[in-house]
Amino acid sequence: MSLNLRKTVFTILKQHPQKQFTARELAILVFNNNREACEKKKLASVRLMNDDDVISQIAAEIGATRPIMQKKHPEIKTTEGRPKKYFFSKKSDEDEVDDAEHQIKDNKSLKLKSEKIQYSENDLYPILSQYLHDELNIYSKRIDEKTSSNKLGKNGNKWLHPDIVGLEDLSSDWSDLVKECVKLYADQRSKLWSFEVKILLNMSNVRESFFQAVSNSSWANFGYLVTSQITGSDTLKELRVLSSAHGIGIIKLDLDNPFESQILIPAKERNIIDWDSCNRLSQENKDFSQYIKLVKQFYQTGEIKVFDWDSKNG
Repeated sequence: MSLNLRKTVFTILKQHPQKQFTARELAILVFNNNREACEKKKLASVRLMNDDDVISQIAAEIGATRPIMQKKHPEIKTTEGRPKKYFFSKKSDEDEVDDAEHQIKDNKSLKLKSEKIQYSENDLYPILSQYLHDELNIYSKRIDEKTSSNKLGKNGNKWLHPDIVGLEDLSSDWSDLVKECVKLYADQRSKLWSFEVKILLNMSNVRESFFQAVSNSSWANFGYLVTSQITGSDTLKELRVLSSAHGIGIIKLDLDNPFESQILIPAKERNIIDWDSCNRLSQENKDFSQYIKLVKQFYQTGEIKVFDWDSKNG
């Protein structure tokens, strides 16, 4: 009996709706459930293959046939970034985003190691802060829109506040002499960063989320859209086109291991801070005002007090 790989993978994914598998994880299931057919792969090979070789070959075939598989079965969806993951879902892109944004961690699931923990957007903030501090040497601060005055009425502050802001100390390894010289010349010792965070990006929300990041980050040297999951190859293509035009970068956040997070698309640097926008933000939002005070403190002293920043949790 020959192995119909497309049908077999579809059946496995359908039996586990919404559960995500890498190509290798699927290959292992295919191999374990179809040993007789997989043995024929060994015999048909021009070289002697062991079980691991067969599994690796099946995983490669799954990746190669993915476009045909998804065309035949649109319920098979994939995440972008590495490693690519496959899952079965009949939900629309809009429903996927809605579900992701409203899922909150179930504390009971922490008792079951085999059960996947669901995250809310708020859960991503400390993970992002840890990644920024440990991997990029950026000190970050959470901006809570609830601390805004809302003096301008409904929607007056829409797309005004980033979720996270950051300070990068360029002078951490400089000598005191160079620091003093630069201070007299002009401040070139820091870069200011801005981050808009989303649980999930797909074609239903990618443009709105991206332009929210554009609006919220217009004041900073670097602006990023951060997400824990991107589904659909068209979504990543769209992000590349938008980033090329508007300079916003993309970070794929690994929730299980922040050190494995990736800058998928680097942001384009703006050389000048938009202080008018900073003034508007600081007048509207207490958290941003505190951020500006910390930036001022760094400009004055050249030092960063770690415990003033969220990054202390990193």
